[in-house]
Amino acid sequence: MYFNELNLHESLLNGVDAMNYAQTTPIQEQAIPIILSGKDLIASAQTGTGKTAAYLIPLLDQICRGTNSRTSALILVPTRELAKQIDEQIEGFSYFINATSIAIYGGGSGEEWDQQRKALVRGADIIIATPGRLMAHINSGQISFDGLKCLVLDEADKMLDMGFSSDILFVIKHLPAERQNLMFSATMPKKIRDFANKILKDPEEISLAVSKPAVGIDQQFYLASDEQKLPLLIHLMQNTDSQSTIIFSSQKSMIDKIIRALRKVNLEAKGVSSDNSQEEREEALRGFKNKQYKILVATDVLSRGIDINNLNLVINFDVPRDAEDYIHRIGRTARAETTGTSMTFINEKDQRKIASIERLLEREVEKQNITESLGLGKAPEYKIQKTNKPFKKSNPNKKKRFFNKKKPSNPA
Repeated sequence: MYFNELNLHESLLNGVDAMNYAQTTPIQEQAIPIILSGKDLIASAQTGTGKTAAYLIPLLDQICRGTNSRTSALILVPTRELAKQIDEQIEGFSYFINATSIAIYGGGSGEEWDQQRKALVRGADIIIATPGRLMAHINSGQISFDGLKCLVLDEADKMLDMGFSSDILFVIKHLPAERQNLMFSATMPKKIRDFANKILKDPEEISLAVSKPAVGIDQQFYLASDEQKLPLLIHLMQNTDSQSTIIFSSQKSMIDKIIRALRKVNLEAKGVSSDNSQEEREEALRGFKNKQYKILVATDVLSRGIDINNLNLVINFDVPRDAEDYIHRIGRTARAETTGTSMTFINEKDQRKIASIERLLEREVEKQNITESLGLGKAPEYKIQKTNKPFKKSNPNKKKRFFNKKKPSNPA
């Protein structure tokens, strides 16, 4: 389907065209008409499928046709990086319309707090905010959401994983009871369904196929003890012709160690974690996107919500805690039907996590053992027994029902 078939406002269509959007993705084709109809929606779709535009475009269409003088939509997101990215997308889509937006997130200076506060009091068509920061502003008083028409929870599963559920419910208590609610999540565990029942009112449901990595990703698994990981990483990086690499570590304490090891062999890298100031994180991301250096070392703060084009290689220095997080990490590469490579290091204690990942992938991935040939000693033996049972295939055509149809209570 083409965007000009969706009966969108002409000025908005000009912005969509300027952003080089022509045909809708599946999530956009299904979600936009539902949102335009005013119904509540819960949608499950993996990263990189265009879900941000799936709700921004209908929200901006409603703003084009409305007369609101205060905030029309509130978008809650887990990280400041995602808040900034959404704010930039709004700026692009609304180039030909008179729509305003504010990104509200923590980690800045006192001056930024004052600027955010003044902007919130003044109002904007769309506010994008991290829950904790917005809650702090609400507690300070003088902020009104009286004209709010729509609440969006983006990356809802990630927000709950980060412990934002009580913050979200606090914010919701300060919103009008009569509003549209939209929830987007890459995964749909029970805790998300239960949480949705507290917020959504008789929602429409969209559930695309279970998250899988893009077919263009060459997934490589390497067995290595913790002591072998750094020299293995150096060997692979020196023998890989990658123009753009992200290395994910689950441990903030390893970021600087990895960077120092890379620099010893003349591989320039920058690091990003929650310990960095907002200014430092933005500077590192900007330099990486502008090709000032080829390697970025990061914690899971970057696994979702960051749009980096032409990323060739993702390395999991540690196996992610959840199988879904593995999908999000390697989903940074092979976007928009390109190709890419992912490498994952497996120590002895992470082997059960690999079994979970393979269940999600619905296939086994070869575990490479090269440390001994590199003079690093024997790698850990992979002890998870292979099963002769075929992996259970998901049925993408099966309609899933997530909610009991009793009208849920609304904490607003």
